[in-house]
Amino acid sequence: MMDKCIHFRIDLVVRKLLIMCALCATPWTCLGAEGEFPSARQGDIMIAGVLPKDSAEQYELTFWDSIKNSDSAEDYEAYLQAYPKGRFAGLAKARIERLRAGAPQQGSTESKASKSAATKPGAPSENKRTAPPVTSARPPAQAQPKSAPEQSSGGIVAGAAEIKDCPDCPVLVALTAGAFTMGSNTDDPSEKPAHRVTIAEPFAIGKYEVTVEQWDACVAAGACQRIADDGRGKNTPVRDVSWDDAQQYVKWLSQTSGKTYRLPTEAEWEYAARGGTTTRHWWGGKMQPGKANCKECGEPWQADGPVDIGSFAANPFGLHDVNGSVWEWVSDCWHNSYKGAPADGSAWDEPNCRARVIRGGSWRDGGSYMLSSTRFKYDASVRHSQNGFRVARGAK
Repeated sequence: MMDKCIHFRIDLVVRKLLIMCALCATPWTCLGAEGEFPSARQGDIMIAGVLPKDSAEQYELTFWDSIKNSDSAEDYEAYLQAYPKGRFAGLAKARIERLRAGAPQQGSTESKASKSAATKPGAPSENKRTAPPVTSARPPAQAQPKSAPEQSSGGIVAGAAEIKDCPDCPVLVALTAGAFTMGSNTDDPSEKPAHRVTIAEPFAIGKYEVTVEQWDACVAAGACQRIADDGRGKNTPVRDVSWDDAQQYVKWLSQTSGKTYRLPTEAEWEYAARGGTTTRHWWGGKMQPGKANCKECGEPWQADGPVDIGSFAANPFGLHDVNGSVWEWVSDCWHNSYKGAPADGSAWDEPNCRARVIRGGSWRDGGSYMLSSTRFKYDASVRHSQNGFRVARGAK
């Protein structure tokens, strides 16, 4: 089991390194002393969109830079697995011994907080996150009853009405306005502070993630770029799409349907994903099989890609696959926390923003990423095999 964990961590760290290197227009100028990415140069980095020439030393330096402040022994084990005779091998071994000597006994081996630096999809080099101490693992959650779905003034349960604007359009679920608590004060620092958000206007959001078949309709119209599908089923979620790609799709969908389609705001996404509940997952306080398309989360599941949309249970608002399947792009620019976030459900944007928010986790992630509050970032112009999206529009 330990070998599987290490190999899985290496795979995810390597994908993180690929995107970090892709951000460097000139590989060596992105690295400062001891392989660091100097903060003073981050504003000058140009998006290259391609991986620079291979350099084993560069990869090792970047790998070490991504874990050198970690308090997780598994990070250093992953480094040693990749570079058993690396320049930092002695230091990695020493830190493993120190961490194991001082670590308290824990009943759970998987903590999202202790893995946040290396196990989410590759991130832009700015605002790199390092793993917090192992002792900051998620506290045991007390199971709480799910809140009843919010209702409109007319008594219509949110999520009861479905909309399909055109033959090629995704099915939408109509949601009423409402208020909820966004984020979490007990999990990842980027999810803090938990704060009250009021969605003032009703809106509609995809019942499912956009599928390969729906994306191909946009391709056939000449409005979207073809994505290599590797034999992916037409009813699986489209992936390997960037935030910029998703913008092309919603523009075409708007022209085709006569409605103004867009990506959901981050607040709208979490409001919809929670489905009127207040627990860590929409189904309760603990993981349950058959609720999310994720690794070790129950059948159906396959290692090489997400299964067909709708294969797992819907949340109380009638939305499928908000947990796992693929990470979903939202419209917001990435911020390291919710401090200063809008309270009205609008998108939190910045001029010339290139790091955008992704939500929900993917089929390759473990159960600790299936929380309703889980969030991360990715570069808007870069595609990744775990990233997809669902659409939204106003209620009118």
